[in-house]
Amino acid sequence: MKKYVAYIRVSTQKQGQTGVSLQEQRAAIERYAEINRLQIETWYEERETAAKRGRPIFTQMLEQVERSSISGIILHKIDRGARNLRDWADLGGLVDKGIEVHSANESLDLHSRGGRLSADIQAVVAADYIRNLREETLKGFYGRLRQGLYPLAAPYGYLDQGRGKAKIPDPKTAPFIRHAFELYASGRYTLRALREELHKLGLRNRGGKKISLDWLSRTLNNPFYAGIIKLKTTDETFRGIHEPLVTKDLYDRVQDILNGRKNIKTFRHDFLYRCLLTCGDCGYSLIGERQKGHIYYRCHERACPTKSIRQELVDVQIGRVLKRVQLSPEEMDQVVKHFDAFDHHWEERQTTMIAAAELRLSNMTERMDRLTDALIDGLISKDTFERRRASILENQVATEQSLASLRAGDRSILERLEKFLELLKTAQRSYLAGNADHKRILLQEVTSNRLVSGKNVAVELFPPFDLIANREKSDWCCLSRNKPRTFSKKTSVLGKQLINIVVPDLKAEEAAYTERLRKMLTDMEE
Repeated sequence: MKKYVAYIRVSTQKQGQTGVSLQEQRAAIERYAEINRLQIETWYEERETAAKRGRPIFTQMLEQVERSSISGIILHKIDRGARNLRDWADLGGLVDKGIEVHSANESLDLHSRGGRLSADIQAVVAADYIRNLREETLKGFYGRLRQGLYPLAAPYGYLDQGRGKAKIPDPKTAPFIRHAFELYASGRYTLRALREELHKLGLRNRGGKKISLDWLSRTLNNPFYAGIIKLKTTDETFRGIHEPLVTKDLYDRVQDILNGRKNIKTFRHDFLYRCLLTCGDCGYSLIGERQKGHIYYRCHERACPTKSIRQELVDVQIGRVLKRVQLSPEEMDQVVKHFDAFDHHWEERQTTMIAAAELRLSNMTERMDRLTDALIDGLISKDTFERRRASILENQVATEQSLASLRAGDRSILERLEKFLELLKTAQRSYLAGNADHKRILLQEVTSNRLVSGKNVAVELFPPFDLIANREKSDWCCLSRNKPRTFSKKTSVLGKQLINIVVPDLKAEEAAYTERLRKMLTDMEE
């Protein structure tokens, strides 16, 4: 009795595990072999589509048939063996070599001219069916993307809700994603250090072990978490309707670090004034070192007259500067009145900001329409279109997030004012009582430079703290007809100026946006 091999196939792993197609194919082939007295030597079972070449089991079967004494191959149907013409040509090549190819469900004699022609027609029809199926699948795939839906499995941190529905944040895993972005954006973590920190917080892979660095890098590079869908294979970008886990601004800060636009620095000795003190004579940073139980900051330039200064002395001098920033209770009462007035008119200002954001979105929509027209008219290439479209979409998502916050009653500006007022009340006390991290953050928020010459520290303040520190030296006290002299008038002027500095004027903000938009459109035209 001649020996044959049998080949059965389903298109997906799921069909092979839960369906009955494989069992039905096997049963049909066994009946066919019994009726025709064919002995099946080996079974080949595959769970992969026949629409493309490169199926490992199918290739292995062809190689065994060619180099052994096997008489032929039994398929359930022609399209189970090949749905692309190249694989069918390989089967036809075996027939030309005298190897039999049987179809259990089709009465075809492939060694006759008519049978071979019928099989060729079936193979062509099967290949055309696959091409049409692929086109229809792509139409549905891109249709979902244009609706803002992600048609693939939900990434980590999200849950699937079924076809036609947006992904939703997973309450169990979404906090890990947010925390990962926030920690990495701080600039204090490498990928390895971030992995260790997330492991301590409870993040595990499916095996219960630490996540891989590759997975962490891909996660931080995925714009889906900022509300943008990007296809890796085609580099196309779409706006998603799912809830972002991070803001576009936070995502961009992470990308700057990942791409080397911002550096991550790790330090062996984390001294309080590390990289915060500059030599006033040579301009180099002072280096911290511990000597005889004290911390000194030393200039390492041999010819520099500034040698070193003790940390305790720096503390005293910076504390004096921060004391000047701290307002008295009487001054604070007057300033708070103006801040309260600003809070009272906040809804009016908020309405203006919403209108400005809506104008931005309208401009972006118009720009997107013109860009699409340029592609249709053949004025730009597909690659140029995708690049410019991605840039507009990113700006659109960021603006939409800001607009959503404003419509939801975002009080971030008011919170900024409240935080600023609290700082004015307790600047010196907060600094003296805080730990090293708190002091560093406070210095970076309030001071712009700290120059050391000999044993003296000259501290430069950011606006509006410089205005406050020098309020007694200002010309508000001068005897002039046009200058206020009383305490209440002085603090009134101070309050108004502080608001203008802490909260930029909306007209100026809108003008700045218009200029940024004009530059962006000009760059795209080029």
